Amino acid sequence: MEYKDGSNYGCQGIWESIEPPAGVEVDEKKNKSLRALIFQAVPEDILLHVIKKKTASEIWDTLKMRYLGANRVHKARLHILKGEFESFHMKEGETVDDFSRKLNGMISKYNSLSATLEDNVLVRKLLDSVPDKFLQLVASIEQYSDIETISFEEAMGRLKAYEDRLKLRSRNSSKEGNLLFRKAEGKNVLKNSGGGYHATRRG
Repeated sequence: MEYKDGSNYGCQGIWESIEPPAGVEVDEKKNKSLRALIFQAVPEDILLHVIKKKTASEIWDTLKMRYLGANRVHKARLHILKGEFESFHMKEGETVDDFSRKLNGMISKYNSLSATLEDNVLVRKLLDSVPDKFLQLVASIEQYSDIETISFEEAMGRLKAYEDRLKLRSRNSSKEGNLLFRKAEGKNVLKNSGGGYHATRRG
């Protein structure tokens, strides 16, 4: 282990102050030196927890417990996050932009735990998570693209473009339907009004 001046405990010859051999009494001078060196090496917030310890060995045990505990918490949080990622899916009616924001939030959570989600993992998750209306695009991407090399941004961009085309097609179909309905209604109005006119003349 190195500390601020670049030296290490082993070359100082005082490691036995932390883990003394059986039957060997710790040299007080070496113990004080190592305590001082440890105090230099740890952050200020950690220093508050160990400064009252009398021996280098006690300080070392406290540091081990603290960092091992933090490591267990970190692993537990990462395990929970992985479960959340695996159950993550795009809901019916949810837009690609909304889903993208949620995925980016997931990426940020991973980054906060010093972990990363590789592009190939994100792309695979993305293609497996979209509703059925995207299946045609998913099949096309899987057939003509290398899932291992396509970027997450590119895959998301394709989904967004496909979604825009679906929306445009839906709007056009709706307009055509409304136009046909209005034409049909117009014909009925003319037919009804015309029938009434002839009936009046015959009278």
